[in-house]
Amino acid sequence: MPTPVSDGSGRRIAPGLDRLGDDVVNFYLLHHADGLVLIDAGLPGHRSQLRDHLARSGHTARDVRAVLLTHAHPDHTGLAGFLAQAGAVIWVHEHDAPILADGPLSAMRHAKPERSMPGYLLRRPTVIATPLHLARMGAFTARALPDLHGVRTFEADRRLESVPGRPQAVVLPGHTSGSTAYLFADLGLLFTGDALVTYDGLTGHTGPTLVCRGFTHDSAAALRALDRLAELTATVLLPGHGHPFTGTPHAAADQARRTGLR
Repeated sequence: MPTPVSDGSGRRIAPGLDRLGDDVVNFYLLHHADGLVLIDAGLPGHRSQLRDHLARSGHTARDVRAVLLTHAHPDHTGLAGFLAQAGAVIWVHEHDAPILADGPLSAMRHAKPERSMPGYLLRRPTVIATPLHLARMGAFTARALPDLHGVRTFEADRRLESVPGRPQAVVLPGHTSGSTAYLFADLGLLFTGDALVTYDGLTGHTGPTLVCRGFTHDSAAALRALDRLAELTATVLLPGHGHPFTGTPHAAADQARRTGLR
């Protein structure tokens, strides 16, 4: 079975690719020859981490050209407003754009999960650590982007020609209606967000899996999206939660299907 890529004690996990965030949430900084790209935007509490990380390579937030949001849940959009203000273009699927416009608390309205959290807490009380961590890191206090300033949307798979690396946006609805992966084919990198993760904070499952129904809007659609994901070609999958995964998207999708949803 393919093994996760180890990021050791640092954050460089592939040439030109840094993993940021913490033990709960990942976001990624790609140092492309054509400019810096952030994939997802972490939590508001990660702002100093991002600032310090950029400074170590002689950069500031103004040097981030684009932010690719895999979806608009608040643990993936926390720095979007800050980066838009600094000049970055924010990309998100049009179905998730309303969450950005209305603020993080609107995620429950625009992408209501299939199951409520109390059932997971009864079975595994330690899972309370995940929502508590998100709250402490400001997940539910990030400012809304009511005018969607600096935000660009798409409605279907497309190549983002103006983004360094010209990634392919691959729509994988289910976790949210606008969940999207970003494929940098020339680099063999596939950023899956929460369409496929390697750690589920509510169930404790590790390895390629779909996020449980407590955080997923449409599980049937999420399962169908695995078929699309399996068609892609990449050598490293970078999820929104859990360690990177080396191996094919087909292998990761197969493992996720066998695990199913809880």
